[in-house]
Amino acid sequence: MENGQDTRERSKVDDDRETKRLREVDPTPSNLKDFVLPEVLDTVEQMKAVYMTSVPYKHAWFPKVFHSSFIDKAIDEIQHNSKVNFKESDLFRVYQSMDLANLTEEEHAQSMPNVWNLRNVLYSTEWRKHIEKICGLEEGTLIDKVDCACNCHIEGCHLLCHDDVIGTRKVSYIIYMTEENWTVEEGGALELYGRVQDGDDDSDEYVPEAVPAKTVLPIRNSMAFFVVEPGVSFHAVQEVFGNRPRLSLQGWYHAAVPPMGMENATLQQLKDKDSQDVSIETFQSYLVPEVAVKVNDDGISLSESDKIFLSKFIQATYLQPDSIKEIKKRFEDESSVQLREFLHDEIIERINEQITREDVEDFKPITDADYYRQGVKDGWTLTGPSHKQRYLEFRRDKPADNPTSVGDMMILLKMELLESQPFRRYLAILTSLGEPLGFIGSARRFRRGLDYTVAHHGLLMDESVLDATLCFVAGRGKDVQTEMEEMEEDKIHEDDVKWQSGDLGGFECYISADVEEEGGGPAAPADEYNEEDDTELLSVSASNNTLNLVYRDEGTMRFVKYVGSKAPSSRYDIAMVYSVDQTEEEEEESEEI
Repeated sequence: MENGQDTRERSKVDDDRETKRLREVDPTPSNLKDFVLPEVLDTVEQMKAVYMTSVPYKHAWFPKVFHSSFIDKAIDEIQHNSKVNFKESDLFRVYQSMDLANLTEEEHAQSMPNVWNLRNVLYSTEWRKHIEKICGLEEGTLIDKVDCACNCHIEGCHLLCHDDVIGTRKVSYIIYMTEENWTVEEGGALELYGRVQDGDDDSDEYVPEAVPAKTVLPIRNSMAFFVVEPGVSFHAVQEVFGNRPRLSLQGWYHAAVPPMGMENATLQQLKDKDSQDVSIETFQSYLVPEVAVKVNDDGISLSESDKIFLSKFIQATYLQPDSIKEIKKRFEDESSVQLREFLHDEIIERINEQITREDVEDFKPITDADYYRQGVKDGWTLTGPSHKQRYLEFRRDKPADNPTSVGDMMILLKMELLESQPFRRYLAILTSLGEPLGFIGSARRFRRGLDYTVAHHGLLMDESVLDATLCFVAGRGKDVQTEMEEMEEDKIHEDDVKWQSGDLGGFECYISADVEEEGGGPAAPADEYNEEDDTELLSVSASNNTLNLVYRDEGTMRFVKYVGSKAPSSRYDIAMVYSVDQTEEEEEESEEI
């Protein structure tokens, strides 16, 4: 019997021989079985049958693709030769690594022989024919264009729903390079979404459902692939919940021409302003009596009846003339303001207690069949489509007689405070935007590890509007930076620190859509955002008991960043949008001209 030392030495000799052999292989390998497992190559008809009958759309999955010695060495070379770049947008959070399309024989065939051969195997004529047969494509459909790169999703990383339709992409594939024995609890699964018609039964446009129909676990050395189809191949990468990295090779096979139906692709849908989510005409209209706002010498005043009404809800400091004057000045300078600790303590304490309770009561582990539908009950409705948004909306005409749930309490605040004439008059004074001409609003819940909105042109308004968002999350709602500067550490709450870090999402971001693409027309939503990105106009972190006022012009989109599973709580908010008088703005523009 061999001892351990003999075994290791024999293994090393075998590895050296294998490495030498692979380096001598033709850069375009003709013998796939040197790299690919025989059961993958010899089961074309069986795999084709599986592919053609799979749901929610045609796809296939190889549980193991390559010889272990080959893929293990390729992964090792990737890990030791890669530089990662952090990328984040409304759609994703990921560390991008090696781009295999940029490899050259002169520079990489010797330094990374296994990665070099992996790339050439994947784009060899023989392997492309193999994929074509399984997918039912005509031979020669897939051209030899190399398009693949390594991505690393660590804890908290994700990629939201999309269909991959860009240019001439024809087949999308992903090869998993994770560590052994990956579990469901670690997340990072490939989510496949079914589709529904967008509009009436005669519509030829489809959108993804709010919940995935199937998930595929990222098992090491497995490969998933499907034909890219506009309005069909909806998929996402679930958040990585565990602390092990989800390393993968993501790539595409291209055809000579783009697919039919490009107008139905998710990217085109996100750029389509004609599919406007809300128009000014949908705002509930009302008239504000001319006597409603009394103006003194300072230009700031509320009637006594207004003050009495508002004082039932709002902290007294926000109703003081000096405070109102300061808020007004800040809003005029910056077009936005955050009013922290806005509601009375007794109101927010009840809401906070219920937020904690409902997050615990509604929680379901990722292994639960109803994981994606947690919290869908008692007036809370799941809202999609998932390529634009996913969150719960509380839909009830009026609150319960004795509201105890967060939803009922938010509806009560929405109807009694935020829709009231005294509050609308209050906004008119704070913002100097004149009397609101109409409003819409909703009570929302963004669940941890599930929910988000995405920036898209359907959010663009025909006119400028005032956003007033009253937010509720775990924490005290303090400005962490201010408290740290004042050295009052006892006031710093760890949940406030987490929300304001931005690492766990839940913040609301405003970005510009003014830049035109070559050939005219509005640009697509930005690929990524950061503090130095000119497209980002404003980022507002989730903050408990905080009213966010933002003047949004017609060229601005906004989104609520995906709320990570490690966030301190769900993000609850009442999102109001008020139409405002455009006369003064038009007069200013005329003067400038």
